[in-house]
Amino acid sequence: MSDIVSIHNAMKTFHIISLFPESVESYINASIIGRAREKKLIKINQVALRQFGLGKHKVTDEPPYGGGPGMVLKVEPIYKAVKKVLAKIKKGKTRTILFSTRGKVFTNTDAKRLAKYDNIIFICGRYEGVDERVADHIADEEISIGDFVLSGGELPALVVLDAVSRQIPGVLGKNESLEEIKGSYPVYTKPAEFLIQEKGKKKKSWKVPEVLQSGNHKLIDEWRLKDQK
Repeated sequence: MSDIVSIHNAMKTFHIISLFPESVESYINASIIGRAREKKLIKINQVALRQFGLGKHKVTDEPPYGGGPGMVLKVEPIYKAVKKVLAKIKKGKTRTILFSTRGKVFTNTDAKRLAKYDNIIFICGRYEGVDERVADHIADEEISIGDFVLSGGELPALVVLDAVSRQIPGVLGKNESLEEIKGSYPVYTKPAEFLIQEKGKKKKSWKVPEVLQSGNHKLIDEWRLKDQK
């Protein structure tokens, strides 16, 4: 039985606020996200943060108060970008997310929770971070995808976008995919036996477990349950 959540028919919109919106487009086009967009199951609104920059040069970052390395994304451009997105949202539940190493680590439970929102706004940081007032006053929550540092929030945004999209009926085309099964079991495909013969070394044989070739679905299900990771 599928774990995909029940969601009403309104098209879900993901708003990605980024200094480099073009950086996420190639992945979107080559993934289920792009197919979901083509099928009009989701909408993706890419918002270029630079257009909300200050002054003639559209400044979006400044050195940190108190000193320190790098540049920090300013609060004003992000505030303006989020306000513009919110102004265009006519109805439905909205959630604004800031990606941060200090945030709660994202899980499939969060994907199901976020799938119940009609609009999700992603704020993608860059450089040495984002002015703390964004987390304090603009974002509804901070999310991390792991205990490591990335160059920006675009990759975490794609991770969350992909995971949440999978919860929407019709996106996968089936009730579930292998990636969605909790405690996923090992999978194999042809050939049943892969022979490796390297010069001067003993021949190796990597075989598919016989039970998977048996055609006995009861035994196969038992094996998969036993070998879940």
